[in-house]
Amino acid sequence: MRIPEIVLVTKSQCHLCEAARDVVGRVASDAGLGWEERSIDDDPALHDRFAEEVPVVLVDGVQRDFWRINEARLRRTVEAARRD
Repeated sequence: MRIPEIVLVTKSQCHLCEAARDVVGRVASDAGLGWEERSIDDDPALHDRFAEEVPVVLVDGVQRDFWRINEARLRRTVEAARRD
């Protein structure tokens, strides 16, 4: 079984980012996986790419969701990535 890379792209003072952290944390924990948070405040390339869509969830470098993160969809995406 493969270990997918889960990244949450956030920014400071973002109420949607707080909710997204909870969702990503639950999904990753339930799957026995880690995850990483990256801020557009610290990375100009991420800022240029995602400034209007934060928070964004990437699974294996592919954008899978943004703004309000759908927990069920993220679970399905992570499980599919683990099988690939």
